[in-house]
Amino acid sequence: MPKMKTNSSAKKRFKLTGTGKIARKSAFKSHILTKMSTKRKRNLTHTTLVSDADMGNVKRMLAIGK
Repeated sequence: MPKMKTNSSAKKRFKLTGTGKIARKSAFKSHILTKMSTKRKRNLTHTTLVSDADMGNVKRMLAIGK
């Protein structure tokens, strides 16, 4: 059996935490930021975890487990 290939775009966007969860960056922080409040932009800076509903798809793209 050949090895599973890691999705190239996924490996740039997601990071595995020490406890085995998957971290991601918040969306809506790339352009057209002038209309956003400073508070909203600041809160989008932080990383968050991938939701349970998307966990299977992301793990498949990263070729981790099942």
